[in-house]
Parts: sequence; structure tokens; C-alpha cells
Amino acid sequence: MEDLPEEINLVTLNCWGLKYISKLRRERLSEIGRQLAIADPKPHIVALQECWTQEDYKSIRRQTRFILPYAKFYHSAALGGGLAILSRWPIEESTMYRYPLNGRPTAFWRGDWYVGKGVACAKIRYGPAAKQVIEVFNTHTHAPYEGGKPNDSYLCHRTAQSWEIAKLLRGAAERGHLVIAMGDFNMIPMSLEHQLVTALAPVRDTWRVIHPDSSVGPADHPAEMARRRPVPTAEFNIQENGAASDGPYNTWRWTKAQQKLLGPGKPPVPVAPDTPDRRGKRLDYIFAGSGDIHALGGGWVVKRVRVGMMMRHPEFGCSLSDHFAIESTLAFHPLRETQPSPPPPPLAAKPASDATASNRDSSPTAATATVLPSDEPRPPTPAEPKAESALHNGAYLQLQSPTPSSDHDPDNPGTGPIPAASQIRSFLNPSPDALSPTAYDEILSLIRSYTARERAQLTWRAAHFFLAVLVTVACLVGVWFSPHNYVSFILVLVSSLGLTAGTVDGLLALLFFRSELKALKEFEWEVRNAKGALVRGGAAGWDGGW
Repeated sequence: MEDLPEEINLVTLNCWGLKYISKLRRERLSEIGRQLAIADPKPHIVALQECWTQEDYKSIRRQTRFILPYAKFYHSAALGGGLAILSRWPIEESTMYRYPLNGRPTAFWRGDWYVGKGVACAKIRYGPAAKQVIEVFNTHTHAPYEGGKPNDSYLCHRTAQSWEIAKLLRGAAERGHLVIAMGDFNMIPMSLEHQLVTALAPVRDTWRVIHPDSSVGPADHPAEMARRRPVPTAEFNIQENGAASDGPYNTWRWTKAQQKLLGPGKPPVPVAPDTPDRRGKRLDYIFAGSGDIHALGGGWVVKRVRVGMMMRHPEFGCSLSDHFAIESTLAFHPLRETQPSPPPPPLAAKPASDATASNRDSSPTAATATVLPSDEPRPPTPAEPKAESALHNGAYLQLQSPTPSSDHDPDNPGTGPIPAASQIRSFLNPSPDALSPTAYDEILSLIRSYTARERAQLTWRAAHFFLAVLVTVACLVGVWFSPHNYVSFILVLVSSLGLTAGTVDGLLALLFFRSELKALKEFEWEVRNAKGALVRGGAAGWDGGW
């Protein structure tokens, strides 16, 4: 196997590749493949969403096969989940995990249930050692069609899906593998769904590691308005907030009149960087763990993040998708080893902590001692690349203009990137950042509300079936006594259509709604169990979260 990587470049992109619906689909996805092939730095793992057709997948594969020779297109449900993973290293195992709660077949115009949304899982080996494995989870959660409405009936689905993927991430981390979750999560930062992922699994939102003061939603969202920040510009939303969706730079969010200015032979239409951006938000994420720090002799830390794939199509002048990409680079940060300290001068006073360290180092069983890395900058050694000093200094993201998160303030760590050493320490000594009992109560309230809705739906649809049977019998009896043929025809037509609709509702009541209610019971039990463990002082989620 090739030399072990010092960095891992990650890319996630929602391609907007709906067959028959997405405009310029073939042309755009072909250009996406070309841009991935010439990207700098070269991507090592790419997660694609809404890549629905084999034609588009194979087009991207052909163009990226030299830098990403391993790939998997994931199949799910009737129409497919639209998920694909491309990798520089071999894929040892793969699984398509479908979410238990995943939309409703009655909302056929939305399609979430028919595509079988879930998590595309891949185990990727980048080295020969047992723990030199990356477990990648690529997902596209349920869209927030009713987001912001008082009775958002899909909020329970998205919450359950975040709960499910958090369990998958936690299981992979317990196996000692490097955990990476990427995709279109259809949530805003610091929302309940976001907290489920970061609190119940040992992973971090890579964007917030570098930009901890970034926005928590579009400018008009209540959570963002509560921060009392000015309306961001288009450039600020890209550089600082990672708003890869719904911003003015994306031509698919323009009005139809503006889009008519684009096309073959037409001049490019620029967007002023200082354009106010009220709608831009971050829906796409890369979450990453550290790997088994003790087994690897170090851990993976977030080095840089950025919004990518912002170029226009060279012929049509449009954006390559209705989302931009999120790109992250992880760097391996080794634990340092110290040699035994020389004995102090005989009469020199020294702090108790130093004396303890000296006694420990001088013991026969402590020839060397692994210590936590320090945040203090130090010059690189011959065996250490110069880039490592940049990791210690926290200078990870080079922006064209300074932003609040680009200048690290050591006295106020909440305003700057988290240094590599601090990232390692946070995984070695996780802080009690688990969900609060109030958050569990909020989830249980969602479950109860949605369960009541589904029970009512089951009752009404079952009643519709039996009513349709009665109407059909009445119509057939009426045919016997009908004096005219056209009346008989109308009665037979009404009975046939009514029985067909009633049968569909009867099957939904018998199969879908009963199945969904059972999934809700499982979800409720898991939440109550986790809350009980937290209240009792046990480990809720991943050892109390991190």
C-alpha cells in the first residue's frame, strides 16, 4: 500500500441530478466530474447526493478514475437514494442503511419515501494497521418542506434521522476507526438535529471548528436574529458562514428574468461580493472524529474548510448545482513523546507539579511518557513538515480578507479556530456536552405529537376503506334496479373508483401507518432510555458526549 497520508481532503456536494426535472442535468454533472478531476488540492474522499442516474454517476467516474479509482453507487427503494462515494483508497465494505422514519407515500409529489433515503456507509482502508480505517457515512436527510411552520409534520422525521446517524457514527468510533459523516443534512447549525449528531457521537462539525462564531441560520431566522448581527454580505456568508445553499452567488436561486441573461454565447453575469444575503444558509456538513488516538499515536484534526464548486458552467454560465460544495481537510497530528527530564539543581525550588513529573519520569517503567500536545507554537523538527507549525499556530484558513474567525485570539478561544492540540485534548478528555433532559423532553414531545397524527391518519384511512366497500355494494345493488344503461354505467364507475381509492387507503392503514407507528415506538423507547441513563448519572450516548 502507498505511504500513509498526512492529510485527507474531503468534499461533499448535492448535485441536483433529478432525472427529467433538474435543468441541464447531463451538462452540469459532467462538468462536476471534470472539476473534481482537476481540483487542487486533489480530493481523497467525495460524497455525492442527488446523483440519481447511472448515466451521471458513470460520467463522473470516467473523469475522476485516475485520482479516485474506487467508488460505490448506492441503490435504495424504487427510485434510488441518489448517494455515491468516491475514494482514493480501497472500499473494503459498504452498506446502505435506510432510515426507519422517512417521509410518507401519500406525499408522492415530494418523493422522499419512494427514494428510500438513508445512509450510504463505506469502510475505507488507508493503511495496513488495524485502526487505519475510515468509516464514511454519506446521507441526504428528509427535506424541510414545512420548515418554520408551527405544525411541521416532517420535523420528527429529520430528528429521528439525526438520531439514527448519530448511532452509526458512535458505533464506528467505538471500533476505533476514523469517523467521517458528510452530506446534505437539511438542518441549520445548532438546531436540535445538529445537537443530536454532535452530542451523541464523538464527532465535530468541521466548519465550526474553524469558524466557531459562524451563523446559526439565515439572517431572518429567529436564532440568528437573536444574535443581533448585521445582515451578511454574499462574500461573508461564503467565507465565514459556509452558506452553500440559497445564496445570491448561485444562479439557480435567481429569478427567471435573471436566469435568462445566462446561456451559450452570452457574457457572464457577475455578483457583487457586498450583495446583502438574507437567505443563504448552511445545510451541507462534514462531521469528523479523530480516530483511535492511542493506537495511531496521534489523531486527525481539522486543518481547513471552505465552500467549493462555485465556478460556473463554461458554456451555459450557470452554477453547477443548486448547492455549492463543502470541503474540509483533516491533518494527522501526532502525540509528542518526551525524554526523561534532567534532575533539578540540589537546592532549586520547583513547583509540586514539576516534582511529580520528575519522579514519574525517573521511575524504571517510565523511560518515555506520552503527553498531551501543547497549544504553544514550536519550530518544526527535521522529521516534521513545516505545515505542522501552522497547525500549532491555528493558521488554517487563508482568506482574502480577515473575518472574525480567521484571527485566533488565545484569550478568547470562542472567536477563532480551535488549535490542533486542543482538538486532540477534547477527544482524549471529552467534556460533558451531552443533551440536556430538556432536549430529550423536546424530542419526546415531537414523537407524541407525530404519533397522534399518524394514529388519526390510520383511523381515517381505515374508515375510508370500509366506507368505500359499503358504497361499492350499494352501487352494485343500484345497478339491478337502474332503468337506464347510462345510470348503471355511472354507478359502476363510481363504485370502481371509490373501491380503488378505498383499497389504497386500506393498504396504507394496514401496512404503512402501522409500520411507522412501530418505528415511532422504537424511537421513543431509545430516547426514554437515553434520558433515563442521563438522569441516573449514567452514560447517555457516547460516554456523556464530548
